[in-house]
Amino acid sequence: MTTFVDRVTLHVEAGKGGHGVASVHREKFKPLGGPDGGNGGHGGDVVLVVDPQVTTLLDYHRSPHRRATNGAPGAGDEKNGANGVDLVLPVPEGTVVTNSRGDVLVDLVGADARFVVATGGRGGLGNRALASRRRKAPGFALLGEPGEATDVVLELKSLADVALIGFPSAGKSSLVSVLSAAKPKIADYPFTTLVPNLGVVTAGDMRYTVADVPGLIPGASEGRGLGLEFLRHVERCSVLVHVIDCATLEPGRDPMTDLDVIEEELSAYVADETLGGLPLSERTRIVVLNKADVPEARELAEMVKPDLQERGIEVFIVSAVAHQGLKELTFAMARHVVEARQNIESDVTPQRAVLRPKAVDDSGFVVRRETTSEGEVFRVIGAKVTRWVHQTDFANNEAIGYLSDRLNRAGVEDELTKAGAVAGSTVLIGPEDNAVVFDWEPTLVGGAELLGGRGQDQRLDENTRRTTSERREEFYARKDAQSAAREELRDERESGHWVDE
Repeated sequence: MTTFVDRVTLHVEAGKGGHGVASVHREKFKPLGGPDGGNGGHGGDVVLVVDPQVTTLLDYHRSPHRRATNGAPGAGDEKNGANGVDLVLPVPEGTVVTNSRGDVLVDLVGADARFVVATGGRGGLGNRALASRRRKAPGFALLGEPGEATDVVLELKSLADVALIGFPSAGKSSLVSVLSAAKPKIADYPFTTLVPNLGVVTAGDMRYTVADVPGLIPGASEGRGLGLEFLRHVERCSVLVHVIDCATLEPGRDPMTDLDVIEEELSAYVADETLGGLPLSERTRIVVLNKADVPEARELAEMVKPDLQERGIEVFIVSAVAHQGLKELTFAMARHVVEARQNIESDVTPQRAVLRPKAVDDSGFVVRRETTSEGEVFRVIGAKVTRWVHQTDFANNEAIGYLSDRLNRAGVEDELTKAGAVAGSTVLIGPEDNAVVFDWEPTLVGGAELLGGRGQDQRLDENTRRTTSERREEFYARKDAQSAAREELRDERESGHWVDE
């Protein structure tokens, strides 16, 4: 059964925003009291938080799909919907979050460190919030915005000061068990340690952490054995301690060869520079010649110690079983850890808040002309216009008109005209995998072509009103026509054309 997981792919989805509501206030003797529809609540966020009590990503390995709660819809009487509850996911310290492309989003170090991995959707406005002097009684409301949905990779990279590295069964777990209170599994067969074990070591008034990394073999940097899976746990460690088995009976094994093989694997492993700083091959080295309680092993250790010291490496002969040489080793590791921490502090530059104001000519969207298999289309790309489309109820004609007004005021129609769009062109707004398709019909502004300079209107200069004399002439002309018609009828009657019964 799996008890330790240090890498998972997490599928997260933030909560949807609640819909706004279109409502009219009603009470006795006030049948139309005005709009009173409330706003929808915002959807909950998905947040990663460092929890010192969590040491593995096992829970997310078993259930990798996580979703925050949605915002509640609004109601009449100006009642806003409740916001969705944020989904807080505890992770171990030292968790690195990357996106599907492998880009590092955040390195979670420090208790209570937080990162919003998916943002909840905004709640839709009700018709009360949409009312204005021009639109006093909106018959529509805005829909809630969908929450972000994304896939992220959580990778646990142990946060320790010292890493114990070496071949399997070199005595690393035994060394951690006697230097700290950690109780790792210890047995007389290879690859006993399948997961990194962390222990806290005290040397005087100095405290630091030591990680027991699973055994490495030739080709570990290329994926052989367990090396590739756990070499990344060494990336954060400032001091590397080679634990060499001086009592091994395997053919072709000796302390100098073991050291060279592990060093070659360290140099071949490409570490993330943003996590550990220096490459593994440039970290501080200490060599521990272990199992000195065996007489033959101690003789071998005494023989190779001068050769190792000639390389400029600090060497200690110890026995984890007999507790020999441990005090000197713990103080030496503490000294190197202090130096490493001081170097890290000196390299840290204070963070500065960089303000990037919006450009004056930044409209918040772009119009891109594309040629697809179905013909030429015009794609409008922008977070604001995409949100407007998502919040529109296309079953409501008034809501569609409101969207058209917003897009027109934002300058979308002007940019479409500049890009070459004409009436009937296909316009796509929204993400490529879920865009809304429109057949564009430009908005016509009646009389705009007759407007002159500012404060002038050519329609006011038109003099088409009749004068009094013109109206008098028309009146007398009508009277004369009526008199002539009566005279003609009288003459026809006298001549016998009309006969009374």
